[in-house]
Amino acid sequence: MAFIVNAAMVVVSAAVFYRNGMAVDTIEQAHKSLEPLVGSLSSGAFGIALLASGLSSSAVGTLAGQTIMNGFVNLNIPLNVRRLITMTPAMIIICLGINPMNALVLSQVSLSFALPLAIIPMILITGRKDLMGELVNKPITKVIGWIITSVIIGLNAVLLYLTFTGNV
Repeated sequence: MAFIVNAAMVVVSAAVFYRNGMAVDTIEQAHKSLEPLVGSLSSGAFGIALLASGLSSSAVGTLAGQTIMNGFVNLNIPLNVRRLITMTPAMIIICLGINPMNALVLSQVSLSFALPLAIIPMILITGRKDLMGELVNKPITKVIGWIITSVIIGLNAVLLYLTFTGNV
């Protein structure tokens, strides 16, 4: 759900703002700019979409953590403690008054660099018949996985290059 909500927000925002020649730098600016361009309900819909995106992303992180803790390391952490662990970094950022847009961009950059570290072992493990049995990935799935991983690593390399050459 998070992907669908995020993709829809990007598509709608790009269509509305690009078509009207607007550069939007903050979430607040996007929220205020939508109403005169699209109508009175658009700002509320934008806010609800942001809330849905945040909640679904948090749920995915919590559930992924639960699956890993229970299934792989046999550690059972109560639901409320997992929620507290998941929400604490966001609360610290809010309480310290850090710019949420900068924190969001930094978190996404960090995620993009951490992603290959999770994807590569996953592709290797799910491609082993001795570990996965009949659920082993088919060759086409492995090829697609390696292509996607290569694209992510390539984009990260471009980001690093642009950042260190001052072109970002």
